[in-house]
Amino acid sequence: MSLLYVLAGINHFYNTHFYEAIMPNYIGYHTALIYTSGLCEIALGLLLLPQYTRKTAANLIILMLVVFLWLHVQMFIDYWHNHDKYLWLATVRIPLQFVLIYWAFTFTKPVNKGV
Repeated sequence: MSLLYVLAGINHFYNTHFYEAIMPNYIGYHTALIYTSGLCEIALGLLLLPQYTRKTAANLIILMLVVFLWLHVQMFIDYWHNHDKYLWLATVRIPLQFVLIYWAFTFTKPVNKGV
């Protein structure tokens, strides 16, 4: 999971144009927000590695994913209205958010060290 978020965060810097295209027009500072969210994903991905920061990182990832869910719903609405050929992608991204939220939630539980 850590690697997923680090790579996703790095992608914000390499494919900024992709993220700019899905940002709602009523939100300003697109590039700054894209870079900030990329940095957050990298930082949270790295904070998943140490045991003592894992629970906090996972909870912050859940919060981030809930915020991103709103963007994915807006993306779906925009694609629907524009009859965008990538509506299928916007449709898949919404349930995927819930899978990622659940996955992050599993990192909030204490590690069972067994006996």
